[in-house]
Amino acid sequence: MNNFLAHILVVDDDKGIRSLVKKYLNENQYLVNTASSAEDAHEKIKIIKFDLLILDIMMPGKSGLEFITENKKDLNTPVILLTAKGQAYERVEGLETGADDYLPKPFEPKELLLRINNILSKTKKIDQKRVIEFENIKIDLNKQLIFKNKIEYKINNTEKIILEKMINNPGKTFERMEIGKLIDLDKERSIDVIITRLRKKIELDPKNPKFLQTIRGAGYVLWIE
Repeated sequence: MNNFLAHILVVDDDKGIRSLVKKYLNENQYLVNTASSAEDAHEKIKIIKFDLLILDIMMPGKSGLEFITENKKDLNTPVILLTAKGQAYERVEGLETGADDYLPKPFEPKELLLRINNILSKTKKIDQKRVIEFENIKIDLNKQLIFKNKIEYKINNTEKIILEKMINNPGKTFERMEIGKLIDLDKERSIDVIITRLRKKIELDPKNPKFLQTIRGAGYVLWIE
């Protein structure tokens, strides 16, 4: 996946469903983060701007409906609810609360994909390709720009290639050799220099990186989960 269409957060306490949906949407050019609870989702939406939420209603702790109600003022994002089959009152309540659509469990991944495409095409968020926001940082791969604390940083083609790969694989450790193959460069020291340069543009404190981290003896990883 080289060009992601939109950034989606999947919230469900069922690990199997989270994994299935993430894998399927990744295969269809969507960048996906997951959360196992409403509380976990709340922390993620504070630092990442998502294009759409897929939200289970029935979860331990706070329900999906409670999550929507509590975050309604700050949540300018389409929501698809996952509901128990036959629970019509939950679907009605969800739509009244502000959800855009619902899908009863069990569901076909393809139907979920069609509903996502339909919602995003209506909101035109699907046109915002390859743009990601987290904390005070916005990365726009189309314009090859990084915005940090209202300051604009230009990225070159080499930096763009590395960022694009890492953004589409958040949490994956990339060995220096793997990065070198991406940009046709085999000198490890040169790769380190490029990563250092990127950190200066992304990190609030480049000497103590929070997002673009070094995994000692392994390589580099971008943490936006």
